[in-house]
Amino acid sequence: MKTISRRDFLRGVAAGSLLVALSGPLTVRASDDVAALLAELPEAVGEGTIVATPEMYAGIDLSKSYTVNMYLIGDTPNDWEDVLALVNEYLEPFNTTLAVTFMSWSDYQTMYSLALAGGEQIDLIFTAPWCYMYTEAAKGSFYELTDDFISTAMPLTEKYQAEESWDETTISGKTIAVPSNVASPMGKIVAIRQDIADKYEIGELTCWDDYKNFMLTVAEKETPESGIYALASAGDNNELWDVYRQQYDTFLALDSNYLDMIYEYNGGIPEAEDIKLVYECDSFRQYAYDMKEMADAGCWSRSALTNTVTDDDAFGALQGASIAWNASVFTYMEQAEATEGVYCMAYDLTTDHLCGAEAYSNNDMAITAGSSNPERAGMLLDLIKFDTYLNRLLILGIEDLHYSIDEDGYYTELEAASDFAASAISASWAIKNGDLEEAGVDEREKVTTDGWAERVVMNPTITFVFDDTNVNAYVSAVNTVLQDYVPMLELGLVDDVDTTLDEMIQKCYDSGLQNVYDEFYSQFEAWKETR
Repeated sequence: MKTISRRDFLRGVAAGSLLVALSGPLTVRASDDVAALLAELPEAVGEGTIVATPEMYAGIDLSKSYTVNMYLIGDTPNDWEDVLALVNEYLEPFNTTLAVTFMSWSDYQTMYSLALAGGEQIDLIFTAPWCYMYTEAAKGSFYELTDDFISTAMPLTEKYQAEESWDETTISGKTIAVPSNVASPMGKIVAIRQDIADKYEIGELTCWDDYKNFMLTVAEKETPESGIYALASAGDNNELWDVYRQQYDTFLALDSNYLDMIYEYNGGIPEAEDIKLVYECDSFRQYAYDMKEMADAGCWSRSALTNTVTDDDAFGALQGASIAWNASVFTYMEQAEATEGVYCMAYDLTTDHLCGAEAYSNNDMAITAGSSNPERAGMLLDLIKFDTYLNRLLILGIEDLHYSIDEDGYYTELEAASDFAASAISASWAIKNGDLEEAGVDEREKVTTDGWAERVVMNPTITFVFDDTNVNAYVSAVNTVLQDYVPMLELGLVDDVDTTLDEMIQKCYDSGLQNVYDEFYSQFEAWKETR
């Protein structure tokens, strides 16, 4: 019997279908076979290191080389080519190459649907309820993932994907995407330049009014002096709206770009009539009032609608004094604090209210209906989701360059992480398994996320999926109206809030909103009967 380290064992894998090395030294006999090792598979991904080999995909013809074309949203990290080269080196035994096209944050809203409809060869694409999942599913843009397909092309996914997650990407009985493998507490918070707040004797922010006061103070006193906006908005203020609406304990029954259906949580599944288009709610109207007040005060640029630099990047580059998002704000706080004298704080403005959980389906990967080889695309997705090396490579980058990982599995970003930050690409959000935790997490972040865990509530309508096939033309027409109006309302760039909002809502009804409501309510009632 020979005892080898886990790393040596992984390097020595020469045959077999799926091998899992448990943490610490592993004792391996020369006579050990794959079947014996398979019997020791851990029940959860986080318990071990998964190494996939071509033999486990026996149902797929790997005799010919194939390039899987994957489309992602977001900007390309500086070190992406180096990461991709290592991915493709690892994929050589599978006779498969990965090619990736990034649709930038400034372009993806116009490129996404065009790419799918334009005849380009796309095998895999990032999607989400907020990234065209429902509208493209209605067009038939995604390949149906049947049980047989998953069993053949995605055996790791079949074993390790959370069973309850599939409901969230199943529309009218057809599963059209693979969701992430994590549903965790996710509140919306604001981060501010605390050094600027201190300059004007503004203390801790505990509620929306405190934040609003900070914003107006920066616009009045700081922006004329330094040019730093209170919030360097770009495109819209949707993340700030998510912070604001937490005061009302709201959940989304439909999250689909601008066509969002919302309700106030009262302890269970809502009545259908309590679910409304978000822009018909009094809370959004009040939010729009506040946005106009801030816009008129100069809290952000009058060209915010067309800004291409995100508010997050602007905050990290010291061009904005605040941002709104989830725990991702801490990444940008660190960037800002790299400058001497800059000090940031994050604030949860709604600590007396519920905290929602990120849905499994908040980030997904779909095989396209137009893929030339959906089985190979499925295998590639299976590998990047659950093969430990590939999964870490796409989420964290190159070990010992972008990050290091300790014996307990906690990772630390290194200096080069500025060229490939943890979770830098959208694919990484869809393939996360919850088994990677950062070492030395900022105490400010721990306090915030621990507070979320204490009051997390799961959205009781999360498994309801609206199929808009029967009203697709009305949905498209309503969305066109919303896309014209919502960004400028969220940015307060209107002459009169009530007039603009009422005009938008009337145009929505003129475009068939009532037809959408009728179909939505009918499906919701049918779904509710099954609960």
